[in-house]
Amino acid sequence: MQFSTNHPILFLITGAVIAVVLAQSIYFLRKAMSRAKEIGMDDQLVRKVIRTAAIFTVAPAVAIVIGVITLSKNLGLPLPWLRLSVIGSLSYETIAASNALTSMGLKLGAGNAIDAQSYVTVLFVMTLSILGGITLVSFIGPRLNRGTMEREKRDRKWSEVFNNAMFIGMISAFVGFIFCDVDALKNGQTYGLIPVFVFFFAMLIMGLCAFLMKKFKWAWINDYALPIALVAGMAIAIPLTAWLG
Repeated sequence: MQFSTNHPILFLITGAVIAVVLAQSIYFLRKAMSRAKEIGMDDQLVRKVIRTAAIFTVAPAVAIVIGVITLSKNLGLPLPWLRLSVIGSLSYETIAASNALTSMGLKLGAGNAIDAQSYVTVLFVMTLSILGGITLVSFIGPRLNRGTMEREKRDRKWSEVFNNAMFIGMISAFVGFIFCDVDALKNGQTYGLIPVFVFFFAMLIMGLCAFLMKKFKWAWINDYALPIALVAGMAIAIPLTAWLG
């Protein structure tokens, strides 16, 4: 049987996994609503929380759909759909898939044909790597949480510095990926500037959203600023790629 990244069996497997996740979500939503009634929470407040959570979930999904389409050129629809629907993020999955494909002489988004062996390699890189975080949380999460709470009680200012440092450290890993191909300029190639320009353009859009929210009191932008910046960054990447190659 000829291998296909969009084989019906892959869709069935992906659909089954996502169905289980959706069932869990519905189950815990019902349990949460039942518990809210038990403790006497106001129904209007509960509905507001559900509505806010729904907006925060659906809004970033606009950019994630674009990520699925980008990954699907090499990997088909089932795998990107699965990875970006369960445990994963747009930034992580694209980097993991790009690194795996590059190691095999392929390029993400180029629509290169991929065989079963390469497909499984990418699948393992995208899946097993992110399981490390889940596993570590089980062992070091409770201790780290207790340490953070105790530090906050002793010195709230130092606790904020510590938390911000951890967040900046995480972001720095992705920032490094943005600038990793700039040295291609030494060989007269300008493609490494594309992610840099996209990065600063997205920063500009986020700053504009913050300005509009503060200037005109548009609180709704707070929920949509991230997907707006993501979509705008992806959109500007199209003419930049045509210009810089």
